Amino acid sequence: MKPCKMLQGYYHSKLSFGTVDGPGIRYVLFLAGCQLGCAFCHNPDTWARGEQQITADEVLTEMEDYRNFYESSKGGLTVSGGEPLLQPEFLAELLAKAKAAGFHTAIDTCGLAAKEAILQVLPHTDRVLFSLKGCTEASYQALTKAKFVTIRENLVCIAKRKPVTLRYVLIPGYTAGKDSLAELIRLVHSLPGDVEVEVLPYHTMGIAKWEALGWDYPLKSVPEPTKEEVTAFRQALSQAGIKLAATEK
Repeated sequence: MKPCKMLQGYYHSKLSFGTVDGPGIRYVLFLAGCQLGCAFCHNPDTWARGEQQITADEVLTEMEDYRNFYESSKGGLTVSGGEPLLQPEFLAELLAKAKAAGFHTAIDTCGLAAKEAILQVLPHTDRVLFSLKGCTEASYQALTKAKFVTIRENLVCIAKRKPVTLRYVLIPGYTAGKDSLAELIRLVHSLPGDVEVEVLPYHTMGIAKWEALGWDYPLKSVPEPTKEEVTAFRQALSQAGIKLAATEK
């Protein structure tokens, strides 16, 4: 009998000591490929699948070298992207092996994926970081290539099954106004399960990468939010009874 061929994932990059992609210190694997096409993406070079490949066993071998750091900080493995759910077979295998090895597991998804892929991966996932690009159909039309109705359906599917950290990018003129705040509050209150919110200030660090690719950056004229605007937005969420992520406190 021929041995089973080990699955390989296409990846963009990896970090051994990530500190902003879930709780604790984390090994972060950025898989390659994304179909969302965010107008403010700071890593547009992750959209294409590329050629770099890695196996689950290779990831776990690298993680073992730093196990003490992951365990002592209550960290673990986060698989991000790109969009990790575009490679569900590899992702499910990697997360399952990581959990069997005793590591906390998380995925960072934009929610644009087939429901079958989501259900294949969730049993092996301890927490989902869900990157929300707005909370209305208009915001998704302006900022992405997806429909908000699809994103919302997948968010509800995930929130019914796993703890969620909702990562919301605050973009002046798009997601930072009073109407956006009200819609976000309404959305979070409608979700089942354990949901917390992490407010991420929009930044312009991706412009250089767009220019390096020869692309025009769509939001070049949009300013970054002030610290006061970010603080006020977070406080409004808290006052509405919404749990903020630990990084927000």
